[in-house]
Amino acid sequence: MATASAPASRAARIPQGGSKENLYIWEGKDKTGKIMRGEMRAASDAVVKASQRRQGITVTKVKKQAMSRGHKVTDKDITLFTRQLATMMRSGVPLLQAFDIGIKGTGNPGLSRLLNEVRGEIEAGSSLSQAFSKFPVHFDKLFCNLVAAGEQAGILDAILDRLAIYKEKILAIKSKIKSALFYPAAVIAVSLIVIAVIMIWVVPTFKDVFASFGADLPGPTLVVVSISDFFVQYWWLMFGAIFGIISAIISTYKRSVPMQITVDRIVLKLPVVGEIVTKATIARWARTLSTMFSAGVPLVEALDSVGGASGNHLYMLATREIQTAISTGQNLNTAMQNSGMFPTMVVQMVSIGEESGQLDNMLGKVADFYDREVDDAVAAMSTLLEPMIMVFLGVVIGGLVVAMYLPIFKLGGAV
Repeated sequence: MATASAPASRAARIPQGGSKENLYIWEGKDKTGKIMRGEMRAASDAVVKASQRRQGITVTKVKKQAMSRGHKVTDKDITLFTRQLATMMRSGVPLLQAFDIGIKGTGNPGLSRLLNEVRGEIEAGSSLSQAFSKFPVHFDKLFCNLVAAGEQAGILDAILDRLAIYKEKILAIKSKIKSALFYPAAVIAVSLIVIAVIMIWVVPTFKDVFASFGADLPGPTLVVVSISDFFVQYWWLMFGAIFGIISAIISTYKRSVPMQITVDRIVLKLPVVGEIVTKATIARWARTLSTMFSAGVPLVEALDSVGGASGNHLYMLATREIQTAISTGQNLNTAMQNSGMFPTMVVQMVSIGEESGQLDNMLGKVADFYDREVDDAVAAMSTLLEPMIMVFLGVVIGGLVVAMYLPIFKLGGAV
């Protein structure tokens, strides 16, 4: 009796329900009696047997395996794969072979499993866009719509190339914002840790020394000592409360759309940071619409994905209003102006693009302009924040030091 390994398609079926999935190793026989083996992610062994039965395989053994939870698939991984796939398709490499190369070439087991599952869907008869749509966590609606447009127009390699450029630029914008916020956040976090250490361990030592003096302490010193006593007595409660509040805010933010809208509105109004986020959002919005429109996706349909890609709920709501207005016959520039979310320059360039029939080109120029604006704003913010952080640390840490040494100075003056 011959033995053969199961094709990838038999190891790549994932149920679309909300059940927790596990990795199963199965063994069975096909219609000719050949022994087939493979692995599959599913909610239960019954799902594995049913899935293989539909493919003409009678499963005789199923064994649950522990799934590795490391090696998370990131946006950077998907962006790199999109670039590789675009390059290989442009070079004439067959689609399944391109996936094989991608699977073998990645060092991330999570990405390798994902690509293997997508490849299995394609082998089972799905189109590339349909295969991607089975994994919405990693391939969003915009990604799938663009791939579908490329398949329909017969220009999949060109669309994948545009999609790779789009994702690379979006990733670059996110990286710039994160890098701009990382430095001040790190410095503030370290300073808070230093202050906590001073309050819990250093100030009590000074307090014991001051008690041996038997003299009245200056007001600033008394304040610092009182704060230190509170820290020493309730440090566990403070850290627990901080952790609990942050966790509650994050959890509520993920579940509550009204809170997400409120937070996004507050962020857009913040000094310096709000300007950067606004420019980055407009850049993403314009680049997404430009990419989809140039791929031949109708404007109204393209706006379905544009709002979500902007990364801001206010712009998402504005995009829905724009979509409704366009559906009733308004021009894009008029709808954008009425939304009140776009600068006059952006509206005017969109108007010129509509009149000249080069809307995708104009939107691309808007995105490039705001990309540069984000670069300049990030550089300006870094320059502005450095002295502000230094002043903050000087005032806080220096104030604590002075408050602790005031009694010593006072005693020295008395002597």
